[in-house]
Amino acid sequence: MNFYSFSSFLTPIKVSGMLGRTGNMLRSVRGISGLENLAKSNNEGFLPISRRYFIFSTIANKRKVYEKKKLVGYSDEQMFSVVSDVENYQNFLPWCKKSHVYGKRENFLKGDLIIGFPPLSEKYTSNVTMTKPNYIKAECVDGKLFSYFLTIWRFSRGLKDIPQSCVIDIHVAFEFKSAIYSQFSHIFFDQVVRQMEDAFIREAQCRYGRPAIQSHVLGHRSS
Repeated sequence: MNFYSFSSFLTPIKVSGMLGRTGNMLRSVRGISGLENLAKSNNEGFLPISRRYFIFSTIANKRKVYEKKKLVGYSDEQMFSVVSDVENYQNFLPWCKKSHVYGKRENFLKGDLIIGFPPLSEKYTSNVTMTKPNYIKAECVDGKLFSYFLTIWRFSRGLKDIPQSCVIDIHVAFEFKSAIYSQFSHIFFDQVVRQMEDAFIREAQCRYGRPAIQSHVLGHRSS
């Protein structure tokens, strides 16, 4: 996966082109009733997010953004339960060495995470806000590693005829304080995010059994 600067990636022509390619990709997927309509509805969800990125077009390319929409064979409540279980991240996320939750109340918690993957091993604190079962936002508020780190998860209903399915919409944006770490991010960040996605799906399978359907990527982009 290549990372592009905001100035080259976030032009109206390239955004519309990517949406078109996403639609073409999904039209080629057959065998699941309603997937084509789901593709159209989720393509509509990308554009407002991308328009907001135009505001940040002058930010240096140290800031990285990753987005993916994915149809999975678990319900929105099931996936929300897995992703919101910050205290147990250390037990199923491969790069999370320790996770500690405190200040927990309805729809909010603070989490201290120690992450460790070459060449990094650092602690940071996130404020996590939630709206069950559709929305989770984790924002770094303290740490030596990141000057900015935001993760947003959205969960929406999947296929009408398959209740145990949902669409995951993940948005990750970050910027390292260190210029050296920023250079390393070009090499390992895509792999780390993919490992994170896979780990949440595997944990859902451990908790709830086999998925109702095979996962399908509905859209993906990074910068």
